[in-house]
Amino acid sequence: MARRRSKSRVSTEGPKERKKCFVMCVRNDENPAALRLRKTYEVIPDGKAAANHLIRVVDELGEDYLYPENYFVTIKNSER
Repeated sequence: MARRRSKSRVSTEGPKERKKCFVMCVRNDENPAALRLRKTYEVIPDGKAAANHLIRVVDELGEDYLYPENYFVTIKNSER
């Protein structure tokens, strides 16, 4: 189910830095080797993926993949 992002994509982010978002894995039925339960993962915003109920997360090797959004819960960032 996981899909790797093409390395040819160029970031469309402007000079301002985007706020990082993190999720915790709560389900890994299809690929337990790729996702660890209760592990925190960084999210890469992807509107097309979200429209299909998928979420793009970065793994331990720094690669991003698409997974079903119901595999994760959002971790709220606290402002300091």
